[in-house]
Amino acid sequence: MKRLFVIAPLLVLVGCAQNISPNSYSVGSVGMVNRTIAGTVISARGVDISGTSALGGTAGAAVGATAGSALGGGVRSNIVGAVGGAVIGGIAGAAIESSATKQTGMEYVVETENGNLMIIVQGKDPLFTQGSKVLVLYGNPSRIITDPRH
Repeated sequence: MKRLFVIAPLLVLVGCAQNISPNSYSVGSVGMVNRTIAGTVISARGVDISGTSALGGTAGAAVGATAGSALGGGVRSNIVGAVGGAVIGGIAGAAIESSATKQTGMEYVVETENGNLMIIVQGKDPLFTQGSKVLVLYGNPSRIITDPRH
């Protein structure tokens, strides 16, 4: 039973990685009009995208406190064990979440048709290369897609 209590929060963390693909839209995007501008990719490089929140540290602290409180034989040692377990569990949970939610993506510098430069970070599929003709879609999130006119 204790194993399940420790493993369940870790499985939740693994499922928390956000979808950063430019091919994925939220249901709220359906029927929305996006302002766009045409451009050309002038540089592309791989980047690491960290997707952390307080969930990993919080879950780790809760698990650590519960496990730590079970170590002592008296009230005082239970409290000390709970505090120590919460600190260690919080640190471990945050580290696990950071590792589980880290993704690789691409940073694109796009020169728009009016000469402005924009930097967009998104998932690496589809991969655009220098010289690719793209459309920059404004919104939340912003993204670039292949310009179908080229």
